Amino acid sequence: MAATSDTALIVIDAQESFRHRPYWVQAEYDAYRPLQQDLVNAAKVRGIPVVQVFHVDGEAPFSHESGTIRTLDGLDITADATFHKARHSALVGSGLDVWLISQGIRRVVISGVRTEQCCETTTRHASDLGFDVTYVTEATLTFPMTDAKGRTWGVDEIKAATELVLDGRFARIATVATAFDA
Repeated sequence: MAATSDTALIVIDAQESFRHRPYWVQAEYDAYRPLQQDLVNAAKVRGIPVVQVFHVDGEAPFSHESGTIRTLDGLDITADATFHKARHSALVGSGLDVWLISQGIRRVVISGVRTEQCCETTTRHASDLGFDVTYVTEATLTFPMTDAKGRTWGVDEIKAATELVLDGRFARIATVATAFDA
């Protein structure tokens, strides 16, 4: 599909693989799912291409053989382009960067799974490549994490820390409602 705008929505790792990880929390997914869907729907209405990126690394549940390299159940994403990655950044070795440039995309809107990992890493990388980046925290999914000192960080804390380090440096932080504002 030829881009109808200079913006693309990137949905990172919104795949069934994560449902098979020990840290999966259904309630977090239930809160994320409608926001991610609203963002996808808003892009489609505006003629903004939706790019879906799947993490594939050869080990279950991230292997093609596992059958989990598919959109998370409950999300309806008809991607204009699909890429597979084996690294944290969706821009490493996937061909996504080449596609974005060939389509005239200068602005990317980032969403998906996990907030502080692949979404944040892709945001930083896209910024370093010269893209104008919008990060939609509420359309990202993550789970509680325990650090090396034994402190458990809640989802809200992880999202706040991610916004802190990205905002104004690597991206504009937006809500679903403001993601496609100029």
